[in-house]
Amino acid sequence: MRLMKKDFETSFTGWAFILAAVLLWFGWALSPHHIGEYIVASDFTKIGENVWYWIWMYRIHIFGWVAMGISMFALMSITTGKPYRVVVYPGIGMIVVGTFTLAIANAYYYNFGAWGVGQTAGMTAVEMAEFIDSILFTNQYVTCFIRFGRIFSGVGLILLGAAFIKWKILSTWLGWFTMILGFIAMGIIISIPDNYEIYKPVFHIKVIWLLTMGVVLLKQGVHLPESKA
Repeated sequence: MRLMKKDFETSFTGWAFILAAVLLWFGWALSPHHIGEYIVASDFTKIGENVWYWIWMYRIHIFGWVAMGISMFALMSITTGKPYRVVVYPGIGMIVVGTFTLAIANAYYYNFGAWGVGQTAGMTAVEMAEFIDSILFTNQYVTCFIRFGRIFSGVGLILLGAAFIKWKILSTWLGWFTMILGFIAMGIIISIPDNYEIYKPVFHIKVIWLLTMGVVLLKQGVHLPESKA
């Protein structure tokens, strides 16, 4: 026996997914400057041209990651039954770990980007080079956070997609979309050494996935097998 759940809980979850997509993408799209894999001297010049606007766009983007975490916790709350929770819970857990790892890494770029504008004002080329060298180790740590955040999220998406497919919690095509996105996110990081530019489109695909999840939840709710004791 299968139960269809379409109520306030599924509506809240759906809108949380949509909010995450909107904040993530518009915070990125409206930003006047994007920091690359590492912070470099030219970033401070670009950010300094409109520093407060850049700060607010980055804040919006970071809250997109937070909203994504909220949406995943909300999804967990409506998929608590047996036997599917044994796959759904680890999947959502890994996505949440990856999401907040990415949020912390982006918070570093946000903080150092804004802080560095004031710190580097009036520096000579030699002083600027020394300053960039002084934050190199932190840059390396944060890049590691970015990579592992993407891998953790990818593992979670694979598990979540598998649960969607096996128990038909959401449309089967959405399950395959979720699983394939997870494999792509993991595969690029693991198999391609110089992956930063290649990975960029995956961010936009993830936004589309979030938006799709929200729309499907609002229209169809979730379909859950009868819980087993």
